[in-house]
Amino acid sequence: MVQEISFERFYRVLKDISASLHSETRVKDVLEIVVRKSAEAIYAKGAVVRILNLQTHQLDLFAAYGLREEYLSKGPISSQKLIADLCHGKKIRIIRDILHDPLVQYAKETWGEGIRMMMDAPLILGGDVIGILRFYFSESREFSEEELNFIIPIAEQGAFAIQKAQLIEKQRTQYDRLALQTEKLSALGRMAAGIAHEINNPLAGILLFSSNMLKKVPKEGPFKEGLEIVINETIRCKTIIQELLEFSRASEHKVAMTNINTIIEKSLRILENEFLLRHIRVEKQLLNEMPDLLLDPNQMEQVFINLLFNALQAIEDRGEVIVRSYMTTDGERIKCEIADTGCGIPSEHLAKIFEPFFSTKPKGTGLGLAVSYGIVRKHQGHIYVSSKKGQGTVFSLDFPIP
Repeated sequence: MVQEISFERFYRVLKDISASLHSETRVKDVLEIVVRKSAEAIYAKGAVVRILNLQTHQLDLFAAYGLREEYLSKGPISSQKLIADLCHGKKIRIIRDILHDPLVQYAKETWGEGIRMMMDAPLILGGDVIGILRFYFSESREFSEEELNFIIPIAEQGAFAIQKAQLIEKQRTQYDRLALQTEKLSALGRMAAGIAHEINNPLAGILLFSSNMLKKVPKEGPFKEGLEIVINETIRCKTIIQELLEFSRASEHKVAMTNINTIIEKSLRILENEFLLRHIRVEKQLLNEMPDLLLDPNQMEQVFINLLFNALQAIEDRGEVIVRSYMTTDGERIKCEIADTGCGIPSEHLAKIFEPFFSTKPKGTGLGLAVSYGIVRKHQGHIYVSSKKGQGTVFSLDFPIP
């Protein structure tokens, strides 16, 4: 017996499923619309969507309509024949012999549910089967070619809905993780600022008294050496504290229209002796006609000095640093690059170098690049890094032209 179908009914189902692609975000919500609307369209008793689990090689239940919980709780489908037929056939299958067909895993339970016929439509994305849309009927019936042709796009829309909903869920998970990390860093910054202020005063006292004592001890001997170690380590601690304060402080911009080449030139002059002592050649490729940017010169100088000093440490002795500045081809942004021929950064570290306290240097605080990143972002700029171990590193900055 062929039931009379309504093309308007099918189009309405396709429209509802398509609308869910734009409104719903959870995979479960989208799939519940797919099973309910598609089952109603072909007068089925119920329907389920099962998605292929690539780890367990089973079809896990993700959404159901019209079936009792006791039946659905039987578990995932692990029929290898069904999964193999899905992956190779990629076509609609009608199952009439409920009790004996090998594609029915829980035959007695299915019969007891009042089901006398089933129909499977594969969910396909990019040529791969990702799951199954299975319909359940309380009596055996025939399907016209038009009905079967409509079930195929319903299954396609279901597959697309799954893909989009899964993508949105993945992005939401990443956003939640990022928000949590941001909150943790914010709390860490507040805590660091409080600790830094508490430690800074005792350190100043230690530095003052040890410096005074150094003037009174003999010029040669263990006391002088010991005090020098105390002084140097105290200064190092104060430097770390200062960087912590800079990292946590929400300081106001003192911005002015500034030529970024001027900042680069000043930063290079400050480190000029370091380059000479280590026999490192510096090549400048700065665009002459460079428009001014709205920058905080002191903060940007801090960024360039930090990047140049990192290049110095990466090269150690004899090498080359190239500093470039230019405008993008669309004339909307200014780009700066600091490239070195140093040791490079291992690929597993690239994603972490802007994180606070991450450092591969024996005496590094791990705050220099984190602070630089924050400064660049406050100027509506971006900072990137590309590197290959043993071949050098390139730090790139870009800023919008006002």
